[in-house]
Amino acid sequence: MNFLKKLFRGNTTPEEEVQKQGDVPDFEALKRDGLRALNERNPSEAVELLRQALQIQNDFEVRFALSNALVGCNQLAKAYEELQKLAEIQPGNINVFIRMAEVACEMKNYTAMGEACERGKLLDKDNVEINLLYARACLGVDDSVNALAMLTKTILLNENYTEAYQLRGELLLKMGDLDGAEADVEWVLNHKITLSDALLLKARIENARQHHANALEFYNQFIAQNALNSDVLRERSAVKQALGDQQGAADDLKQADELDAEEQQVV
Repeated sequence: MNFLKKLFRGNTTPEEEVQKQGDVPDFEALKRDGLRALNERNPSEAVELLRQALQIQNDFEVRFALSNALVGCNQLAKAYEELQKLAEIQPGNINVFIRMAEVACEMKNYTAMGEACERGKLLDKDNVEINLLYARACLGVDDSVNALAMLTKTILLNENYTEAYQLRGELLLKMGDLDGAEADVEWVLNHKITLSDALLLKARIENARQHHANALEFYNQFIAQNALNSDVLRERSAVKQALGDQQGAADDLKQADELDAEEQQVV
């Protein structure tokens, strides 16, 4: 604690210390109001208040909150910079590296994401969140082998981690392991019946097995629960075509083309 106090305050004269003590109420007020603004989902106000607070006192909680506020303002690079500062101050705090990995993921900077995960794993190699995030980083750079290893380890650490089963099932389907993919998606469906991503994965597995009637059933369930998606409509169109439903296939293709045209107009 004494080391941290020196780290934050540096060497001060008695007169400067008195001045800092006089600033404490202002700091506390800015910190309180900044956290309130962040909790009330007003990130722009939170950024302004928290930056002012940091000018008075270098505070871990305030800087962490500032990074979250910057994410809320879609200033991801600046948020990551604040987290890097925190990592220098508390290199043994795994939560900082978890958050760094999450922000890097939003930035689609999977190299930085992987580096943050590696630093986190040095602190706790069996941390479930770090292993799942590391798997996502590997997926981001098309490293299927390590992604599969990290997802499997995540499931070994937490056998009820639905997201890990879902991601591993999607990866196994991509790798051509239909049996493994189906085992994972069945686990998800048995535990999270309303998880729509699992319905889509199941549809794709059934389609890959040429079980078109079953595939159509799951495509229908997915589409009924979600906003229309042109890619999924085209997949269902191909299934209907295989089942001999020419009109249904044509209708799905037409709807998919209309959705794509609408999206292009918005852009």
